[in-house]
Amino acid sequence: MAACRSTFSSQSQYRETLVTQHTAKPAQTPDTADDNAPFTREGVPRALWWDRSAAVLRLLDQTLLPDRCEVITCTDAATVAEAIRVLRVRGAPAIGVAAAYGLALGARDTLPASVESDAEAMLARRDEITAINAEAVMVRLSEIAALLRATRPTAVNLSWALDRLLAVAVRHLGAGNDVAGLPAQLLGEAHAIAAEDAAACRAMGELGATLISDGDTLLTHCNAGALATGGIGTALAPIFVAHQSGKQVHVFVDETRPLLQGARLTAWELQRAGVPLTLITDSMAAHFLRRANIRAVFVGADRIAANGDVANKIGTYGVAVLAHEHDVPLYVVAPRSTIDLSLPDGERIPIEQRATDEVTSVRGTPLAPVGVHVANPAFDVTPARYVVAIITEAGIARPPFTASLAKLFAS
Repeated sequence: MAACRSTFSSQSQYRETLVTQHTAKPAQTPDTADDNAPFTREGVPRALWWDRSAAVLRLLDQTLLPDRCEVITCTDAATVAEAIRVLRVRGAPAIGVAAAYGLALGARDTLPASVESDAEAMLARRDEITAINAEAVMVRLSEIAALLRATRPTAVNLSWALDRLLAVAVRHLGAGNDVAGLPAQLLGEAHAIAAEDAAACRAMGELGATLISDGDTLLTHCNAGALATGGIGTALAPIFVAHQSGKQVHVFVDETRPLLQGARLTAWELQRAGVPLTLITDSMAAHFLRRANIRAVFVGADRIAANGDVANKIGTYGVAVLAHEHDVPLYVVAPRSTIDLSLPDGERIPIEQRATDEVTSVRGTPLAPVGVHVANPAFDVTPARYVVAIITEAGIARPPFTASLAKLFAS
């Protein structure tokens, strides 16, 4: 039993604090119990969700985990952008979903009379909204998309989701449809992206679980569970599914400096799900790959190039080299929205550079001398030669990845 202090906040500043006891339960496809709750009925944490009754986006603030479960309410695109930038919501699939809802909220701000509005108010403003030039609307939507796109440049899911919504807007307005109906169209597309991601997580979990044998010891880096997606996760999904099916597994979890996503988030998710785990520092990975009979490494991805090069959380490249040296297969688990066939290789993947204080301090406690020079790339690129397979919702791709990844998009 793990205690979790939950603080739910709303736009009206109403706050309710409670302490709930959560039993460890198997991860399943999320099934919402309460539009204000940060967990599904099965106890799976939710990174983000659309509150249909309040017509707002809610996020579980991951910067506070595992100590506090605080839900943030987002009513506009700027709030969503800030949440992505400071990692209140993180993980490539999750920030893609968040960006989609952010653009939908931005459209609602630009055109307030949307499907959620009072019918009489919508009717009263119909002429005013219809008079808004479609070209001006697209300019404004592009500006909002640019704000969201600039938050985190490496994860391609973010741009992919925004481009999907912008394409919906172009089709809607290009067909001569009423401008007032656009926010509802964009919100519908955001809902579709969220649902697709949840389904993709489940499919990747089922496929990846076939690569896990009863009794396996595994290793993972960073956090690629439910907190990084709109479903049960990417790299952790096969582990959750294998565990749920009755397979005995044990997971070594890299702490993942500098922000400790492994220690704070992955360990928390696995512990809640009842999956046996051992938390280690990043520098211990080589020792345990040699000594602990680790059978496979599962990691997520933020962008995958056409040749199979993989950008993921900093430190993944080192783990991949170590796994290769010890003949341990490295599996990358990511939805097709993470694959960027426009980039021939990983050398062209933009690498986000983050603030120096993430390295020099931990949660406000200084660790390094004042003024020391710091480098803080958020991601590194693992060459495709170190990747045994890439598990997607459409199938498992194996080398040569140039052909196998392209085939995933052929149907």
